[in-house]
Amino acid sequence: MTTSESAAPAAASAGRPARSLRARLSAAFTRSEGLRGYTLLSPTLVVMVLMMVAPFLLMVTMSFWTQRGFDIDTTFTLNNYAQALEKPIFEALLVRSLIISGICAFVTVAISYPMAYYVAFHVHRRKLLWIILMTLPFWTSYLLRVFSWKVILGYEGALNTGLLSLGLIDEPLAFLLYSPTAVVITLAHAWAAFAILPIYVSLEKIDRSLLEAAADLGDGPVRSFLRVTLPLSLPGVIAAMLLIFIPTVGDYVTPALVGGPDGLMMANIIQAMFGKVNNWPLGAALAVGMMIVVTVISLLYIWLTRLVTERFS
Repeated sequence: MTTSESAAPAAASAGRPARSLRARLSAAFTRSEGLRGYTLLSPTLVVMVLMMVAPFLLMVTMSFWTQRGFDIDTTFTLNNYAQALEKPIFEALLVRSLIISGICAFVTVAISYPMAYYVAFHVHRRKLLWIILMTLPFWTSYLLRVFSWKVILGYEGALNTGLLSLGLIDEPLAFLLYSPTAVVITLAHAWAAFAILPIYVSLEKIDRSLLEAAADLGDGPVRSFLRVTLPLSLPGVIAAMLLIFIPTVGDYVTPALVGGPDGLMMANIIQAMFGKVNNWPLGAALAVGMMIVVTVISLLYIWLTRLVTERFS
């Protein structure tokens, strides 16, 4: 037997496992719908791991370190969390942040629900155009909208000037700007689009025959709304509340521009820790602690909402 003849079976046997492996992978890919789904999601998962999970793990790790001048001591310590729990200023700012964000979420949903309701039930043509028109103001820069509210709410701003010209007030209202009120108003306007869309989707999915049945049974518009429309739209309301509450707790731009000393929130202190104060480990500990508190409150809110929904459904 020649050398080439003996090498041919060896090459064939070496290539056979590779082809067999490819065949098994191809068969598994064909059979498994989950594997195909994860393959399609793999680019997104890679981006999420690199852009979200990895920075979060780094921040958690850094929260157990210590800032010493311009250097960071990587020795494990819980001093940062002890400072976060012991200093009253951090607790006060966290409570203020939760209150402002909770009020903001409630106000945003309250003003967004009627708009979503009108489009869902009273607009029969060109609904997409109406949705675009409602979200059109939010296409502009976030900072431009915040500065616009500074002009509107200022001591000599458009709102005070209008109220004075109408004779409704004798002197400008000082509490409108550089206060928690200004923060709530500005955040409610900035995040209204994120509340309108989930509420609209929830209202659009309601079977209209249920409303007709309620009317046939003698329910008026108000009773029909309270017994049918509102309970069935609660998933959209819950989603809107969480979509507003969670990000506004961590907002530091709006409180810095329109909040003043009484409107500063926890995120402003965290931003200062990573900036002017140059204490990254303490800033990371404050951020992690705030994330834990917000997560617990969100889960508790979802549980209570489901409990109330199941009780009255």
